[in-house]
This record gives sequence, structure tokens and C-alpha cells, in this order.
Amino acid sequence: MTKLLLIALVFAPWTAAAADSRVTPILKAIDANYKMKKDLRADVTLTQQRAGQGTKIIDMAYFRRDSDDAFLIVMNAPENERGNGYLRVGDNFWMYRKNTRTFQHVNRDESIGGTDAHSDDFETRKLEELYGPALDAAGKELFSEGLLGKVPVNKFELKAKVNDVDYPRHIYWTRRDNDLLLKQESYAASGTLMQTAYFLKFTEIEGRYVPVKQLFIDEFEKGNKTIVEIANIVPGKLEDKIFTKAYLENLSK
Repeated sequence: MTKLLLIALVFAPWTAAAADSRVTPILKAIDANYKMKKDLRADVTLTQQRAGQGTKIIDMAYFRRDSDDAFLIVMNAPENERGNGYLRVGDNFWMYRKNTRTFQHVNRDESIGGTDAHSDDFETRKLEELYGPALDAAGKELFSEGLLGKVPVNKFELKAKVNDVDYPRHIYWTRRDNDLLLKQESYAASGTLMQTAYFLKFTEIEGRYVPVKQLFIDEFEKGNKTIVEIANIVPGKLEDKIFTKAYLENLSK
């Protein structure tokens, strides 16, 4: 997933009919659902298929703390990636390489382990702060109701409010009964479809629905896709030392 960050934003009237918006309450619901009440740790498996290159499987340990938007990832497999990791605290995001024992400050769109997964797939920034409803020429939200398979959904388009996003435009399909995100199309500033994501399976943790199986399809480089699976989720207070460079480096020994 190397995503384009050449974003040409036109600051549209986001306040237009905000009180009557159908999109904004859904964004609030998505944000409320994804914000965990407690810290958590989990095991994550990324299965990447590359056209002409076969399949690559990456296993990693994942630690998350929503109070300050922190997470830590350390690779367990394959062997050539073992000990590499990523650390996000606040606005800082570092990549650690075991063979050189060095940390590199990287952008949010950094590919995790060379796959189609990126930092923003693991972080918890508020969707409502990043995006607002896209409007048509008449100033109305691009919103409709329909079916995704047999599931009643709301379909709507979002436009970025800020520069620091991977894609300036998305189309969402969310369940009509509980606002869970089921499908997402992501577009470059040029209007090119770059990625399609499907949220295939959820599990309930501490009153929140966590997507534990996701499929990311690279629409720019055809034939590339990544499946993200999350297992062994354990909520509970994590020590502050976990979200430090020293801890990541120690795990990698």
C-alpha cells in the first residue's frame, strides 16, 4: 500500500447544513466504536499476495493505547523481518531495523513490513476530524441507501479536511443498523481509485466492535492484495515502558 500524498484540497463549506447532515452522525458513531475503553495487545497476521511474486505472511505482536494514540508493532515472522518494528506515540512514528539497530522517523503512510498495510490502518485518529461529507454541485451530501450483497447499507462520499491523510477522498458503505464500516474505496487527488478495503469480520471487545479480518486490494497495481487478521486480543492496562524505543529495541534482541 504505497499511497499518494499529493493532495489538492479545496476547502468547501463544511458547515453547510451540518445540523441536517446524515453523514456526520455516522462518522461520530464510527469514531465512538473504534475508540477502545482500555489498552490492548493482540497478534496480527498479514497475508500479502503480489502479482508474480507469490504470497508473503507476516506475524507481529501489536500493542495499542488510545489515550495518546500510541501503538507498537514488533515482527515475529518471517525470519528476515523478525525483530523489526514500528512505534507510534503522538505525532511521532518510527521504524526500527534490527540489523542496523537504528530508528528512522517515517511518515504515516509508511508500509508495514513492505505490505499494503500502513500506519493509519493501526492508529485511532478521529475520522470526523479528518474528513467531512463531500457535496454535489447543489450543495447536497453525496449520500444514498442500498444493499451491499444482502446487507442494507448507507453509501456516502467523504472529502479530507486536512492535508495529513493518505487519501483525500473516500467512498464508504456502512451498515444501516449499527454504522459499522463494511467497504471503503480510496481515491487519489486525481480521482484515480487507489485501494478498495473490505471489513469482513468483527468481534466485540469491551463493548466495541473490532474488525478482525480485513481485505485490502491495490487497485493501482493490479493483482496485489493484503489480508489483515487480528487474534488473541487482550484488553487491559499496558505499562508505559511498552511504548518506548528502549522496549522495542529490547524485544528485538
